[in-house]
Amino acid sequence: MSRQVRILPPAQSDLRGIAETIRVRVSVASAKRWAALLRAAIDELADSAERHPEADEAADLGIDLRVRFAGKRPHIYRILFTFTDHVVNVYKVRHAAQDWLTEDDI
Repeated sequence: MSRQVRILPPAQSDLRGIAETIRVRVSVASAKRWAALLRAAIDELADSAERHPEADEAADLGIDLRVRFAGKRPHIYRILFTFTDHVVNVYKVRHAAQDWLTEDDI
Protein backbone atom coordinates (compact mmCIF):
# COMPACT_ATOMS: atom_id res chain seq x y z
CA MET A 1 0.00 0.00 0.00
CA SER A 2 1.45 3.33 -1.01
CA ARG A 3 0.77 6.29 1.26
CA GLN A 4 1.36 9.99 0.89
CA VAL A 5 4.43 11.04 2.90
CA ARG A 6 4.28 14.42 4.62
CA ILE A 7 7.45 15.83 6.13
CA LEU A 8 6.21 18.22 8.79
CA PRO A 9 8.01 21.56 9.35
CA PRO A 10 10.03 20.39 12.39
CA ALA A 11 11.36 17.42 10.40
CA GLN A 12 12.15 19.66 7.42
CA SER A 13 14.12 21.89 9.76
CA ASP A 14 15.93 18.84 11.16
CA LEU A 15 16.91 17.71 7.65
CA ARG A 16 18.26 21.15 6.78
CA GLY A 17 20.20 21.29 10.05
CA ILE A 18 21.71 17.85 9.55
CA ALA A 19 22.81 18.71 6.02
CA GLU A 20 24.29 22.03 7.14
CA THR A 21 26.20 20.44 10.02
CA ILE A 22 27.66 17.77 7.74
CA ARG A 23 28.50 20.39 5.10
CA VAL A 24 30.43 22.48 7.62
CA ARG A 25 32.15 19.60 9.44
CA VAL A 26 32.85 17.27 6.53
CA SER A 27 32.06 18.37 2.97
CA VAL A 28 29.37 19.43 0.57
CA ALA A 29 29.52 16.02 -1.11
CA SER A 30 28.95 14.22 2.20
CA ALA A 31 26.05 16.52 3.04
CA LYS A 32 24.44 15.72 -0.30
CA ARG A 33 24.91 11.96 0.22
CA TRP A 34 23.36 12.12 3.69
CA ALA A 35 20.47 14.24 2.46
CA ALA A 36 19.80 11.70 -0.29
CA LEU A 37 20.07 8.75 2.13
CA LEU A 38 17.65 10.31 4.61
CA ARG A 39 15.22 11.36 1.90
CA ALA A 40 15.23 7.84 0.41
CA ALA A 41 14.57 6.35 3.86
CA ILE A 42 11.65 8.75 4.34
CA ASP A 43 10.23 8.06 0.88
CA GLU A 44 10.44 4.32 1.58
CA LEU A 45 7.92 4.78 4.40
CA ALA A 46 5.15 5.23 1.81
CA ASP A 47 5.20 1.47 1.26
CA SER A 48 6.60 0.09 4.52
CA ALA A 49 5.54 2.25 7.48
CA GLU A 50 3.85 -0.64 9.26
CA ARG A 51 7.07 -2.71 9.27
CA HIS A 52 8.95 -0.32 11.54
CA PRO A 53 8.93 -0.65 15.33
CA GLU A 54 7.34 1.58 17.88
CA ALA A 55 9.66 4.35 19.10
CA ASP A 56 10.89 4.07 22.69
CA GLU A 57 9.10 7.25 23.70
CA ALA A 58 5.74 6.32 22.12
CA ALA A 59 4.16 5.13 25.37
CA ASP A 60 5.23 8.30 27.20
CA LEU A 61 3.73 10.44 24.43
CA GLY A 62 0.55 8.38 24.15
CA ILE A 63 0.71 8.05 20.36
CA ASP A 64 1.65 5.27 17.95
CA LEU A 65 4.99 6.86 17.12
CA ARG A 66 7.21 4.67 14.95
CA VAL A 67 10.90 4.85 14.18
CA ARG A 68 12.86 4.21 10.99
CA PHE A 69 16.63 4.03 11.45
CA ALA A 70 18.91 5.30 8.70
CA GLY A 71 22.69 5.17 8.48
CA LYS A 72 25.45 3.08 10.01
CA ARG A 73 27.12 3.32 13.39
CA PRO A 74 28.10 5.75 14.71
CA HIS A 75 26.09 7.90 12.30
CA ILE A 76 22.55 6.64 12.80
CA TYR A 77 19.50 8.86 12.52
CA ARG A 78 15.99 8.17 13.83
CA ILE A 79 13.11 9.14 11.57
CA LEU A 80 10.09 9.49 13.86
CA PHE A 81 6.65 9.20 12.28
CA THR A 82 3.04 8.15 12.55
CA PHE A 83 0.87 6.69 9.81
CA THR A 84 -2.67 5.93 8.75
CA ASP A 85 -3.97 3.96 5.78
CA HIS A 86 -3.31 6.96 3.53
CA VAL A 87 -0.67 9.23 5.09
CA VAL A 88 2.71 9.03 6.79
CA ASN A 89 3.53 12.08 8.93
CA VAL A 90 7.24 12.51 9.64
CA TYR A 91 7.60 14.54 12.85
CA LYS A 92 11.32 14.62 13.56
CA VAL A 93 14.68 13.38 12.31
CA ARG A 94 17.23 13.05 15.09
CA HIS A 95 20.63 11.53 15.62
CA ALA A 96 20.29 8.32 17.62
CA ALA A 97 22.42 9.82 20.42
CA GLN A 98 19.92 12.64 20.99
CA ASP A 99 17.36 12.52 23.78
CA TRP A 100 13.92 11.04 23.21
CA LEU A 101 11.14 13.27 21.92
CA THR A 102 8.95 15.12 24.37
CA GLU A 103 5.46 16.54 23.88
CA ASP A 104 7.09 19.92 23.14
CA ASP A 105 8.90 18.38 20.15
CA ILE A 106 5.70 17.30 18.41
